[in-house]
Amino acid sequence: MARAVVRAVSASPTAQAGGQVEEDPAHRTAAGLLASHPWHTTPLGVPGGWDPALRATIELIMGSPVAMSLAYGDAYTLIYNDAFATILGGKHPAAFGRPAADVFEEAWATPGVGDVVDRVYRTGEPFREAETAVALVRSPAGEPEQAVFTRGCSVVRDSQGRTIGVLTVATETTEATSRLQSLGELTGALAGAVTLDDVARVALRYGLSAFDVDHMTFGVDDASGWRVVRRVRGELLDEADERLPPLWRRLPLDSPSPLAKAAGSGTAAFTEDGTPLREVAADRHDQRQRAMAAIPLSTHSLRGALTFGRRHAHLWLPAERAQLTAAADLIGQAAERARRFETQHGTAQLLQRSMLPEHLPNLDRFRVAARYDPGIDGSAAGGDFYDAFVLPEGRLAIVLGDVAGHDMHAAALMGQVRAALRALALANPDPVVVLDGLDKLVGMLGTGTRSHELFVTVAYGLLDQRDGGLTIASAGHPAPLIRHASAEGQLATVGYLDVPTGTPLGLGGAHRAMTTALSPGDTILLFSDGVIERRRRELDDGLAALAKSVAEAVSGDPRNLCALATSAVAGATEDDVAVLAVEYASTPSRSATMNVPPEPTMPGRVRQWMKVQLSAWDVPEAVIGAAVLCTSELTTNALLHAGTAARVHIDLTPERLLVSVQDSGTRGTVTRAHTDTLSSRGRGLGLIEELSDAWGTDPTVRGSTVWFEILLSEDRENP
Repeated sequence: MARAVVRAVSASPTAQAGGQVEEDPAHRTAAGLLASHPWHTTPLGVPGGWDPALRATIELIMGSPVAMSLAYGDAYTLIYNDAFATILGGKHPAAFGRPAADVFEEAWATPGVGDVVDRVYRTGEPFREAETAVALVRSPAGEPEQAVFTRGCSVVRDSQGRTIGVLTVATETTEATSRLQSLGELTGALAGAVTLDDVARVALRYGLSAFDVDHMTFGVDDASGWRVVRRVRGELLDEADERLPPLWRRLPLDSPSPLAKAAGSGTAAFTEDGTPLREVAADRHDQRQRAMAAIPLSTHSLRGALTFGRRHAHLWLPAERAQLTAAADLIGQAAERARRFETQHGTAQLLQRSMLPEHLPNLDRFRVAARYDPGIDGSAAGGDFYDAFVLPEGRLAIVLGDVAGHDMHAAALMGQVRAALRALALANPDPVVVLDGLDKLVGMLGTGTRSHELFVTVAYGLLDQRDGGLTIASAGHPAPLIRHASAEGQLATVGYLDVPTGTPLGLGGAHRAMTTALSPGDTILLFSDGVIERRRRELDDGLAALAKSVAEAVSGDPRNLCALATSAVAGATEDDVAVLAVEYASTPSRSATMNVPPEPTMPGRVRQWMKVQLSAWDVPEAVIGAAVLCTSELTTNALLHAGTAARVHIDLTPERLLVSVQDSGTRGTVTRAHTDTLSSRGRGLGLIEELSDAWGTDPTVRGSTVWFEILLSEDRENP
């Protein structure tokens, strides 16, 4: 119901245009008001522009049986559900969408009312109160009456982490405030949970703390079985663990576990004293559980369950059962939303990345790396693209372009431009000729679709493998950045190429090329405007920040520079980000690759392979020790969290050693044997940060690549 209402908000002509709504009983419900309110006249603005986290919070409020309200923005515009409407009495429905200070004008200045909302909004610190007496006027002509509430307030943040409002959970009872507060905190935390991994983290953390249980599991349906993750009281978790994906395992559909039975039947089950996990116990933690509550997650498109276990006999009282059910409802809605997001996100990213080159050229003198990060919420395909390919006569073509928009049309146009560029380059690689041909193509596409809003920029260049010669032209694209080789210990010099800007494609303008040359050790960086543009900041500030970050990089390695470039400018960007870097190597590098199957003995084999390979290349012993330890940790994490084969690649130059570990990211197929053997659980990330000179992660279509770089200095050769 809540999802349908939120969709109706965007579709409602009244919500968009502010038209009058005929009074009928449906419009007195919170759902009806949400769909019909003239939001464009409020600080929330047109619903089509609402942040994903705001939509998620409203979905949770509307779907909750507990009285909840959201005070949005500096004006504290009220959005609430039907349960909260009963508290308001005669103030409803006029209170919906109005500033809270106006709705509660008779009590807002009372200590403990408006000041609490202000404090939570400003500081982000949650608030809870077991009892508070407030004088409210509940009818238009009535006298103030004392109302006693139990309430909890939590801050709500948008997808960029900015505070956007205060969530209040309230009821006119004297129930334990901690339970209400925990529901409010759970709702606030779930509003920012985008993926199933996020939902699992929130649910497990909430369950252990709010119910004081010893054992909790969260599971959802997954193809022919159940996908389950567990948390045990006393389990040591550090910051790195929280950043890494939870460790999922699989159960068959007909598993006798309480979670599978509750999820499959949709019926809650409570064991007060017994051995509920006797048939499925995986370890001593499972064996110790005597009392257990199994609560199904019931949604339209997802099945799952939560289990809460205790080591001692426990009587599950009605109030606790009600809270468990309310928590399960909230978690189920968040899990359904997360699965929908992951499906949309996966489709969009698969489309986006399928239009980008799967592999970049691997050349003796040119080292090439690229990175693409989606903007907005990552669920829509964008128009940024990069490419690098070797022409028949031996030169390396490098391309970075930007098609305005974040939709299927932008992605489709991007694919056409990239394919056409390759075809034109094969016929005549001259940058001016290629851009002029693309200009005609984009102009024709605009005419054919009757669109005059096509905006496409491209930077296209040719690099000569023999001498580093560069010929490059631009169609309205930001100028590339060059990082010049520097002596050890000195700050590198950087500068933007003075490329004739040219006009964006499709406008019929002229394009000119410039010619220069890279020196051995130089790196050229092409980037989209999402790297340097931020709201309410000058473009020159972004250009300066990017140049500073690249100059301070420990090396000119292209993978490192791509990672640095995407985070060089402070603040969040709503645009896609694409970066392509090419280093003109001083000398050819040596490289080796090992494919690692998901077997418990593989980290040891990787360590042995690394020692043999690096020793054969005469790498200093100090570097070998650090590299082997870091690679072992990354391999362990890849096998734990992906559950599929990993790929270890090492690349050695006279200046540095680069190691990357790539997984395919399908997660959840690691057996218990793997889990018992691979026990480092992510704590190696701190170790890698300590032992390496630079490290980072690169997203891929499936899974991710984690890499680190160790510089080869005299200090390491002679420790």
